[in-house]
Amino acid sequence: MTNDKKDPFDSTELLAAGPSRANPPPIAAGGPHDTPFSQEALDDVPKYTEHALENVYIPAGGEEPPPEFTPYEAEFFISGREIVSHDPHLNQDGEALYRFLLSQSQTPPSYLLHARGTHTEHKTRTVWRNDSQGRSQAHTEHYTETVTDFDFYIDLGPQIVHGPVHWSVPDAEPAYRGQMFMQVDSNQLVSTDAEAAHPGRRHKATKEEIKDAKQRKHMRKEYGLPPWVVPGPESWYNAVGAMPPPDAQVLASSQSLRDWADEYCASDKLLKEFTYTKLVYGWNVANLKQAVTSAIQSVYSNNVTVEFQISHHKIRVRPDNRLSRTLSNGWLKFLLCILLIYPFIWLYKRFGRRGGGRWEVCGGAYALKTWRLEPNAIPSPQEANDGRWMQIPDGLAHLIGEREGEWFQRWEGAIRGAVMRRIRSTTPLELVNTSALVLDGYRPAYIQRPPGC
Repeated sequence: MTNDKKDPFDSTELLAAGPSRANPPPIAAGGPHDTPFSQEALDDVPKYTEHALENVYIPAGGEEPPPEFTPYEAEFFISGREIVSHDPHLNQDGEALYRFLLSQSQTPPSYLLHARGTHTEHKTRTVWRNDSQGRSQAHTEHYTETVTDFDFYIDLGPQIVHGPVHWSVPDAEPAYRGQMFMQVDSNQLVSTDAEAAHPGRRHKATKEEIKDAKQRKHMRKEYGLPPWVVPGPESWYNAVGAMPPPDAQVLASSQSLRDWADEYCASDKLLKEFTYTKLVYGWNVANLKQAVTSAIQSVYSNNVTVEFQISHHKIRVRPDNRLSRTLSNGWLKFLLCILLIYPFIWLYKRFGRRGGGRWEVCGGAYALKTWRLEPNAIPSPQEANDGRWMQIPDGLAHLIGEREGEWFQRWEGAIRGAVMRRIRSTTPLELVNTSALVLDGYRPAYIQRPPGC
C-alpha cells in the first residue's frame, strides 16, 4: 500500500479520523525502525470505554484515486449477499479485472445496527402417550421457550461520507497471496533489525503472526481504524501534547490493486479465487454498542443483543470452468458433500499444483467520519470551538461526517421507543419525516456529505 494524501474530492486533502474526543494529538506514521508491538503490549490495551480516541488523527493511507475509467461490464450474480463473477475475461486480463473492481466499489456496503431482545418462558403442557397395554395416559411436560420481544435494524449506510479508498494488505500482514495458506511479504512487525528483515521474500505466515493479525483486525474494527493502521499499545491512547506518539505505525504494501489483479490473471490454477473486501471505519463501534445497550436496558430488563452487520461487502472472481461454477452453487456443493465427492475436490484444491489459490489482499475503505484539510478556511469563533476544527502542522482540518455521539443523541429516544413498542421488523427504522422531504429547504440533519460528493 502506498501512502497518499491526494484528495478524492478534487480540492483538499482528507485525513482518516478515529472516533472522537477533545484535544488529543495526531498520530504519525512510523518507519521500519519503529519498535514493534509485543503481544504483552497488545494485551495491555485498555478497555474501550476508558479511551474513546476522540479527535485523534489516523495516518492517511491507501492508493491514489484512480483516473477516469470506462467500467468493464462483466457477467456476475449475487450469492448469499456477495457478488460472484465467473466472467472469463476477468480471469485473463488484469486491466478488465481492475476496472470491474473499481466499478463495483462505487456502491458502498450495507451497514446496519441490529438490536434484539429476548426472554425465556418456562411452560408446562400435557401430552398423551400410550402405555404398554395400549391405554392412553396423560403426562405433564416442562419446557422452555425463547420469546423475541423486539427485533429491529437501523441503517447506517447514509452516514458514510467518504470512499472508497482502495487499499492493499500491508507486506507484513498475513494474508492469502495466491496459495491456500496465509503468507507475508515482510517481517517488519516482528523484526527491527534491517538485516533480519526480508521484504519482498514471500513466506508462509507463522501461527504467532496469524494470531497477532487477528487481534489487530479485531481492534481496528472495534476502534474504527482503517485497515492500513497498526493499533498501538496503551501509550498511544494516553498520549497528550502537540506531537503524535512515536510508536504508531502505518504499514505499506509493495503492490497495488492493479498489481494484484495482474498476478491473479497470470495464474493458471483451475480453482483460484480473487476477493475484494469493502470495510467501514471511523466510529468506535465498541463504545457505541455499549451506549445503545445501556439505552435499551434502561427500559428493558431481559436479554439484549446489539451488533453491527455489514453485507454486500465481498466481490469474488472465480474461473470460468465447470468445476468452479459447480462449487459456486450451494446446492450442488451440498450434493457433492453428501456423495463424498467434495473431500477429494478439497484435497486437489489444497495440494494440487493447478488446484486452488486465494487472493484476499485488497479492498475499499469507506469512512463514517474523516478529517478534511481546509487551508484557506477561517471558521467563526463559535465554529472553531465545536470540536470539528483542529490546527495541525499541515494547516486547518475540518471533521466531516457525523460523530457517533451525535448520531446516538439523535437516535437514543427512537431506540428506546422501538423497544417499548416491541417493534419486530426487518425494514430499517427511519427518523426522516418523508412527508417533509417535499418542503422547500428541508434537509435531514444526519446527511452530512461534503460539497460535491
